Amino acid sequence: MDSSLIEQLNDPSRAKRLAAAREVGGLIQSGELQTERKQEVNNHVHTRYSFSPYYPAMAGFKAWEAGLTTVGCIDHDSVSGGQEMIDASACFGIASTIGCEVRVNADGTAVEGRKLNNPNTVNNAYVVIHGLPPRQIDKAREYLRPIAKARGLRNRKMVEAFNQRLATLGIQSLDYENDVEAVSEVRDGGSITERHLLYALVLKLIAHCGKGEPLVHFVESELSVEIPDKIRALLADAANPHYEYDLLGILKSTFLDDVFIQPDNEECISVYDFIPFVLSIGAIPAYAYLGDVRGSATGDKKDEKFEDDYLDELMPELKRIGFQAITYMPPRNSLGQLVRVQELCREYDFMEITGVDINSSRQSFNCPIITEPAFVHLIDSTWALIAHEKLANHDETLGLFHQGNPLAAKPLGERIAVYADIGRRMDCFHPDSIVAAAEELGL
Repeated sequence: MDSSLIEQLNDPSRAKRLAAAREVGGLIQSGELQTERKQEVNNHVHTRYSFSPYYPAMAGFKAWEAGLTTVGCIDHDSVSGGQEMIDASACFGIASTIGCEVRVNADGTAVEGRKLNNPNTVNNAYVVIHGLPPRQIDKAREYLRPIAKARGLRNRKMVEAFNQRLATLGIQSLDYENDVEAVSEVRDGGSITERHLLYALVLKLIAHCGKGEPLVHFVESELSVEIPDKIRALLADAANPHYEYDLLGILKSTFLDDVFIQPDNEECISVYDFIPFVLSIGAIPAYAYLGDVRGSATGDKKDEKFEDDYLDELMPELKRIGFQAITYMPPRNSLGQLVRVQELCREYDFMEITGVDINSSRQSFNCPIITEPAFVHLIDSTWALIAHEKLANHDETLGLFHQGNPLAAKPLGERIAVYADIGRRMDCFHPDSIVAAAEELGL
């Protein structure tokens, strides 16, 4: 097979990406292109519509190539990559789910003023819209528009702070439109995050110093950034194919603190506004558990305490507010942390959702820990999530948590089991087949 066909899955043109996806899909269905299928799932892959090396079509293919059975598109403050992920994944025969990640403020809650799961801030929390019915993408996009606008204003102020620092170092200033927006998909409905600002900075540093030892010396001596030995070895290698992402990670965990500007409540909306909206579009509101960080798995978070000291207080408050699920990333925490989270999820009747955020070329799409006994139930919940999304798109009363659902009186665990069965019966090349699968089981 011509490797250029795969490269077209990451073409700037959406039409070319989807045309390539259809062609690749034909090769998969004919058996010319094969992969070893595993039971692994990932519901939290970022795309270029927030920050990632991959457009949705390429992210879906990377997930298929890694042997995943499902893939989820979750971007920051944007749902603009969702439909492409759905369409491309269907070409590849991999099940998909979509949503987005936003931040809310905890004003008026029992945990107001606490450090939740958002580094650099207090009173703000990352939350996720999971299982977004595709017909609600436009409503979600409109809801997110003022959030993205507020974030853009803060981004520009942080770029000004970046430039004040760069001026003292003799480095060319960042231009917001030509340097920051240029490495984003903001003109096509994408968002701009702190990672975009840092990526633009990384490119300036490389242009100024080159790669390898000169850049390492500059970062340590001029930016006063302490680089761990492992990362120093990676940055000393000018041929490192992940160079920009490795440098970005270390700057995110150190340099960003010096220029970070706190988001306001226009950007971090009220949790009491977030929950009703998510429920109104038939999606599932989820709190993203972070937990105390001790040795960041991705190198972009410093050791820091988050929710663990007051988790027994937080979980019932999340339930009271209206959250229906807790999402977490097994590779990021200790087994002890996650066993405690799982016990509290059962106590307060939360759906458990998993996913590992992919936003660097260095990261693997594989997550074998999901198949271990402590986490294998998350595979069932993933298939249930996918069934929820597809069925709610067909009929809102078939949403997993809808009061009019025929299974509404059954315990959550039983509903998840039924929906997981339905999800697995779906022909992933033809996702609409899930409706017939549900009817076969009397739903």
